[in-house]
Amino acid sequence: MAYARILTHKQRKFTAKMHDFDSLYKTYSPQIFRVCMGYVNDHDRAKDLVQETFIAVWRNLAGFRNESKVSTWIYRIATNHCLRALEKEKRITKVDMPENLAAIDDESPEEKLAFLYSAIAGLPEMERIIISLELEGLPQIQIAEITGLTAVNVRVRIHRIKEKLAVKFKEHGRFD
Repeated sequence: MAYARILTHKQRKFTAKMHDFDSLYKTYSPQIFRVCMGYVNDHDRAKDLVQETFIAVWRNLAGFRNESKVSTWIYRIATNHCLRALEKEKRITKVDMPENLAAIDDESPEEKLAFLYSAIAGLPEMERIIISLELEGLPQIQIAEITGLTAVNVRVRIHRIKEKLAVKFKEHGRFD
């Protein structure tokens, strides 16, 4: 036996409000996003402002008096939210970080190792081979035999490779 669900007045009003809100959001959110981007020029902040705007629309939809177009009402809410956000940002004192400030070492050993290997991957082939063998702990004489270079040449190349890697580390702020 099928039964019809009887909605209370509040439930019907909520359902109608939800339907209206969905259609308003689908219709106006792209335009409101562009308006917010015009104010803040930050994609993530603009998305937040769109959400704040439509939360206000949701809360006040039942009180909308149709004295203006609904689009005008929504744009006004968005504008007010954007202006308030800009005003808040002005009140917050912004200070540039000093450039010579030492970075706090939050990297895990795995992240450090991954950076090392990515730096090594940027080296020419012979240098990659030499430094990889050096990192494996092979004696420089054995590296010379493997690569066909002299032991002196291997020692010089290892020194130069380490200098290149040190520069890469410094460029990325990963060297003490």
